[in-house]
Amino acid sequence: MQKQVCIQGLGFVGAAMAVACAQAGKRQQGKPLYQVVGLDLDSPVGRERIRKLNEGVFPFGTTDNDLIRLTADSHATGNLNATSDIEPLRTADVVVVDVHFDIGDLSGDGHLKTGPFLEAIKTLGRNIPQGCLVIVETTVPPGTCRNIVKPALAQCALERGLPEDAFLLAHAYERVMPGDQYLASITDYWRVFAGDTPAAADACEAFMSTVVNVAEYPLTRLSNTTASETSKVLENSYRALTIAFMDEWGKFAEKAGVDMFEVVGAIRKRPTHSNIRQPGFGVGGYCLTKDPLFADLAAKDILGLDGIEFPLSRMAVRINQAMPLHPVDKLRTHLGGLNGARVLLAGVSYRQDVADTRYSPSQTFYEIAVGEGAVVMCADPLLNYWDDLQIPVDDALPSCPDVDAVVFAVPHKEYKKLDPVAWLDGRTPYILDSNDCLSAAQREAFVQAGCRVESVGRGS
Repeated sequence: MQKQVCIQGLGFVGAAMAVACAQAGKRQQGKPLYQVVGLDLDSPVGRERIRKLNEGVFPFGTTDNDLIRLTADSHATGNLNATSDIEPLRTADVVVVDVHFDIGDLSGDGHLKTGPFLEAIKTLGRNIPQGCLVIVETTVPPGTCRNIVKPALAQCALERGLPEDAFLLAHAYERVMPGDQYLASITDYWRVFAGDTPAAADACEAFMSTVVNVAEYPLTRLSNTTASETSKVLENSYRALTIAFMDEWGKFAEKAGVDMFEVVGAIRKRPTHSNIRQPGFGVGGYCLTKDPLFADLAAKDILGLDGIEFPLSRMAVRINQAMPLHPVDKLRTHLGGLNGARVLLAGVSYRQDVADTRYSPSQTFYEIAVGEGAVVMCADPLLNYWDDLQIPVDDALPSCPDVDAVVFAVPHKEYKKLDPVAWLDGRTPYILDSNDCLSAAQREAFVQAGCRVESVGRGS
């Protein structure tokens, strides 16, 4: 008999994890191991995600054809369903938690918003059966499982007349990378985990070994859940810091007449420096924008530690938030002001080949430009509506509109294929490549067509 797995939260991670779990076993035995139920809120957003999954459609725009195909396959097999009803929790063998843990304010001191996440955990504690394995996949501040999740589950268990250790608790953080390898970043990638108890760790390892291709990507087991939580927060903070570091070098390159992308490419030849970052439009998405603040806030709010400060992490967050101001400055300088300027913003998601607009630097750019009087048209090949701003988005670029400037903000693969001369159709707007979106040949073609072309991170 198939075990039942519930995925709590059908966002960009949870929806893909639901498909990964529904496919577990098919690669080896040809038959699915689990009956998977995705759970989301009874809200307009939640209901839409539920509807799409129940039709065999992945609920977010994606360039990963495997994810699109296997979502439909899981639906056809009948072992992937979605609902807002909590009833499936009562018979769950495993619950994977993919519910947001937010920070109230990314500027200033900020604070941890434990409420929604904690309520989701209490929903589990009130409904799941004794012996159920709860795996927190959400990126959470260090100490969350031990100091927040475990006490909440224990209290719910006692209120139900169950022993306080009625449930198994583990943390196994995601490393999801939306894009062409969206699903593979779950099933064919290294994972780190830990259990609250040895029994929980064993159960988590057994389950994750059925979802992940452990023959090629073995799991890494850490000594406790706080170590696992710290691992995720640290690796995201490291990436955010290195991106912030490159911001100042990109500006230097522009003034010094250096192509920083050429420089970075040369440095990456050295194996010890292969992951050096590059200048860009800014940091977005749900993780890198906030995760560098998690350890600082956790030290104070969860772990009760004194004298622990994270000045570099906080500085990186401030620098990354300010990155979109630089393209605005370049646009303002070239146009002599933004009031009345007509601008096409090409790319509104937070990174290439992703339909996710959460904390997108394009939003910062848009709000500043519009605030100064510009008329900004938006385009993105994976979106036709920008939910955060509630404005329509053109999901195609049939020809260049009548604008004063085009800002390429996101290096979607569609922009790499653009034929500048055909696309311009005789127009000569200012072209700003803000994120290495265009090839050298494309930039030269724009110049030959009569456009002024500038780049973030490249000197002229």
